[in-house]
Amino acid sequence: MIKPYQKVPVQDCGEPLLPIPLEQFAVESPHPYEKLGAPYHLSGVDSPYYLRQEVLERLITAQTQLQSDYPGWKILIFDAYRPVEVQQFMVDYTFAEIITARELKPDLISAEERQAILEEVYQFWAVPSLDPATPPPHSTGAAIDITLVNNTGKIVDMGSPIDEISPRSYPNHFAESSHLVAQKYHQNRK
Repeated sequence: MIKPYQKVPVQDCGEPLLPIPLEQFAVESPHPYEKLGAPYHLSGVDSPYYLRQEVLERLITAQTQLQSDYPGWKILIFDAYRPVEVQQFMVDYTFAEIITARELKPDLISAEERQAILEEVYQFWAVPSLDPATPPPHSTGAAIDITLVNNTGKIVDMGSPIDEISPRSYPNHFAESSHLVAQKYHQNRK
């Protein structure tokens, strides 16, 4: 299965990976993947909190605008730079979680079952490719997973948790529902 990002020709922009100024944002420390044992140290960049320069500039602009519109709110950075080694770790971890949740024995599943579960994992995780033409987006330093925290520090419910393996994590899953919520709101005001 070819993912949309794999259809875009990749060219290195030459921008450096820069550390995110974490004091401007909300973050979880230690990082959730580090808690699981993700090997950031193998890549030479020991933190997920790096981005390419232009992406970082846009993130800072978004945080500034958020603060202007909603004082005290912050962007919570869940994950940004993810080396291919960490991508592979998370694919393996998610695969193992699915096997456990379904009470399957890893040594007893067929090749077809293994492939079906991998396809399920790859619906939500990019293939951990070392090919410079098809890198996982997070491994380029140009992708970021975020959510919001309000002025009391509470995470804002965006409909599904980050990294949830379900249809609620598809990009357009809530497109219809927000329209329906707005319709119901206006109907109730009449």
